[in-house]
Amino acid sequence: MNTTTEKDFMEIVKGRRSIRVYDENVKISKDEMTQILEEATTAPSSLNLQPWRFVVIDSAEGKDTLLPLASFNKRQVETSAAVIAIFADYQMADYTEEIFDTAVERGLMPPEVRDRQVDMIKGIYKDAPKEAIKDSILLDSGLVAMQLMLVARAHGYDTNPIGGYDKKNIAEAFGLEKERYLPVMLLSIGKAAEDGYQSVRFPIDRITDWK
Repeated sequence: MNTTTEKDFMEIVKGRRSIRVYDENVKISKDEMTQILEEATTAPSSLNLQPWRFVVIDSAEGKDTLLPLASFNKRQVETSAAVIAIFADYQMADYTEEIFDTAVERGLMPPEVRDRQVDMIKGIYKDAPKEAIKDSILLDSGLVAMQLMLVARAHGYDTNPIGGYDKKNIAEAFGLEKERYLPVMLLSIGKAAEDGYQSVRFPIDRITDWK
């Protein structure tokens, strides 16, 4: 990593703020949002099963549906360019063969490795308890959410992760099966209309042991 790139990267990371009021005149095109999501989904996931699913809520109708479900975050919903609802798919293993077949087709994996991986994954998830799957897909979706925030920042946008909303009803409100799709978080995105507060972090020697 050269010096300029490292400087830019640290500005992206350390300059991130949780923004609650956005410039309502700033919109994000579908093409750019697609690019942001594509870049975010280069995040790692367990066995490359990519359990994350997104609902991009950027229309007036979509925000009207979201508002009563996220009433404690009204300003973010109303002023942001979009709110991205991140879900995790309990049935992500259904796509195992599609994922690994595509890897073979693109020359990224030999067929014999594909066969071993697919058989192993089928064995793991055949009788896996739902709670174990939940732990895995929440971890993976947390990774993509953090990467999404950093990618948005690299595109010149600000974000705010939102955990306070009606998780019980949000899947059905946007046409998803509530037993299949686990709500992870909401993420507002847009251009900040006011500066967010810089927050305090513990020093590393307070939170780290060296062995």
